[in-house]
This record gives sequence, C-alpha cells and structure tokens, in this order.
Amino acid sequence: MYNFLKGIIVGIGGIAPGLSGSVLLVILGLYQKTITAIGTLFKNFKKNVLFLLPLVLGFVVGVILFSKVVDYLLGNFEMYTRYAFLGLVLGTIPLFYKEVKKEGFSKKYYIAIIIAAICGIILFSFNKGLFPVITNPNIFQSVFLGVAVAGSSIVPGVDSAVILSSLGLYELYVSSIADFNLSVLLPAGVGLVIGVLVISFIMNKLISKFYTMTFSIIFGLFLSIIPNVLNSSCALGFNANSVISIIIAIIGFGISFFLGDIKGNIERIKTFFNKIKKTGEFDKVKKISD
Repeated sequence: MYNFLKGIIVGIGGIAPGLSGSVLLVILGLYQKTITAIGTLFKNFKKNVLFLLPLVLGFVVGVILFSKVVDYLLGNFEMYTRYAFLGLVLGTIPLFYKEVKKEGFSKKYYIAIIIAAICGIILFSFNKGLFPVITNPNIFQSVFLGVAVAGSSIVPGVDSAVILSSLGLYELYVSSIADFNLSVLLPAGVGLVIGVLVISFIMNKLISKFYTMTFSIIFGLFLSIIPNVLNSSCALGFNANSVISIIIAIIGFGISFFLGDIKGNIERIKTFFNKIKKTGEFDKVKKISD
C-alpha cells in the first residue's frame, strides 16, 4: 500500500514543472530498488513484478488524477502554482543530499556536483535544439524518440522536455500523443521498452559500482534545473501576490520535506505526543485550553 501511495507522489512529480518522478523515487528511497527490479526483471520475475506493479499503478493514478489539476492551476494561478512547485523542489534537496552521502562522501564529490550543475545549466539554457526539429520521422527516429523518453525519465535530475527539445523531438513527442499517431507511437513504444531495460541495467551497474559518484553527478544535474521552475511571470515585488507566493513556497517546502520520510515523521510525531502524555504536559495543555 505504501508503494502505491508513493507511486501517486511520483506520478505528480512526473507532471509538475521542475519536479521529476525519478528524483522523487530517490527521495522516497525507491530509486535503487526500482532500477534494480527493472534491470534484473527476468532474473527474479515474480518478485520484481510484485514490487513494480503497485508503484506503476500509483504512478498512473497520480498522472491521471493530477494532470488536469496541474494544467488548470498553471492556467489560472501560474505564479502561485510555480512557487508551490519551487517549494516542493527545494524541500527535496536536503533529502536528496542525504541519499548522495549515504555510502560515504569526500571533497572530490563536491567537485563532481559543481561540474555536473554547470554542465546542466549550460545544456538546459539552450533556447534552440541542438538538432533540427523532426516532424516527419522515419522508423529509426520514432524508435529513438522512445529511447530518449526512457533515458530522460529514468535518469534523475534530467528535464525530459529540455532533452527532447535539444534533440529536436519534443514537438514530435507532444503532437504524436495529442493526435494518437500510431505510426510514431508504436515504434516509439518499442524504443521505450528497449530504453527502459537497457538504461535501467546501465544505471543499476553504475549505482552498484560507483554509488556516490553517480548520485553526485545526478544531484548536480538536479540542482541545475531548479531555476527553470520559475519563469518571467514569477517576478517578486512589494505586493500581496509576492507575499502569498513566498508563503506557498514555504508550505510546499514543508510538505515535500515531510513526505520524503513520511513513515519516520509519523513515528516521530507519535513519539512526541507519547512523551507529552507521559510527562503530564498534555493534561496541562488541555486544562489551559479548557
């Protein structure tokens, strides 16, 4: 049940600007398990499917339930919504950083984070694609579209829209889904499956052998996409909208930080109230309130 609920959270991350489903998997402590399950899918098929199924179902539910909500909020309350997402993203940083340091850390990894962040900023700052826009793809290009979607979705900290735009594939990706163009979607689906299996296998190997370096690079890329959460409509000033936006960002930060260790935080809250009860402070508070 917990994995299903976490899958819903990951699904929300998949549609929210600046957030990433794969980053949320890292924060929720499921990324390595998920990559391992996909990368070794056929080695222990039943166990891997039982782990992945509630996660995937939750992801689908999250996307379906919240895609229209996010679209409506961005259309009608863009500034507030983007600051909410900014808070949610910032709230994941301490938890993500904790994951990076989980298996040991030294100064050289700070260099890796900085270099990755700089490379990410340079890459994600391109306004035009590195390649011509593809509108009438051949089979190979359609398959490659699926592989590109898989790669940008699986690697945390990589903005799918930016990567696809840089490859000249974003317009094709959006239009083929909107028009339900099977001549593009079917080979892209094949590429997606191939990409998920191959890239998950590679990521699994990298994490197994170079855990801290791999996650340091991923963390740097993640930091580089944070400025893209806000746009020109989000400029702050001395007005009520700016104050409300900052408050919303703070609330978003708190929610994100809490959800990152939801089980642990619930236990801490229970422990806190149990301590108050034992010391009699709860009764004192109750008498004062009465």
